Amino acid sequence: MPDPELELHVTPDMAHFTRMARENPKARFNSLMGLLSRTEGLRASFDSQPIRKAVGVDGVTKADYQEGLDERIDALSGRLRRLGYRPKPSRRVYIPKANGGRRPLGIPSFEDRIVQHRLSQILQAIWEPEFRDCSYGFRPNRSAHDALRQIAQTITHQRIGWVVEAAIKGFFNEVNHDHMQRFLEHRIRDPHLLRTLRRFLKAGIMHNGTFENTNAGTPQGGLVSPVLANIYLHYVLDWWFEGRFRKTCTGDAELVRYADDRAPRRRGKEAVMPPRSSLAA
Repeated sequence: MPDPELELHVTPDMAHFTRMARENPKARFNSLMGLLSRTEGLRASFDSQPIRKAVGVDGVTKADYQEGLDERIDALSGRLRRLGYRPKPSRRVYIPKANGGRRPLGIPSFEDRIVQHRLSQILQAIWEPEFRDCSYGFRPNRSAHDALRQIAQTITHQRIGWVVEAAIKGFFNEVNHDHMQRFLEHRIRDPHLLRTLRRFLKAGIMHNGTFENTNAGTPQGGLVSPVLANIYLHYVLDWWFEGRFRKTCTGDAELVRYADDRAPRRRGKEAVMPPRSSLAA
């Protein structure tokens, strides 16, 4: 079960939703677009963006966007409120993998970074109290090192006969959009916010001047992708393990799910590594 005293990295305007989510696990939120479109929140998300990041398909940098910033933020807020905001396709780049292959990343445009950052804050504020203790990837105050310490403690102090390590192959490329929508609807009843999230999932990819539809997946490199990954795996893996698999075991069984963040990060590049799980039984 999630720790009710977990310290969350949420802004004051998100604290209300986190408190409601913690006190009522079945609560569904139906007025979130106003929270997403607040100019002060969008401005804070702008401020949080690093200066040196790879640019998206429009080539806009943080310095470019800062020119006439107040007018830009006001216009962005207005488009979000009237549902006129449409994300741009992500720019596809590849980074080398340790096995000699290449990992695809989707680099969002700068304005999409602002909106995705705000969306990720909203989703984290709602779902963080519900996430299980077995989940360590892409969460505040948790890392792969914490997951490894938990595995070591489990092996040392519990009656463990074997350990299974599994990586979810191509997770970010294969996420089912319809399943994701249903999972989001467990806690969100605001159709406008759900539509905005779906637009990000369907925004597509630009690679070498060619547009590619995205009928599945959520781009690695997107700021909202990590929390979407946690929401998806919360329902399809963590709940399944705790609600079904563990009950079929004759001994102890523990799940530890984390994100492989061992790959080096390079200036101007972003890397979001796929989730991995370890099962001790």
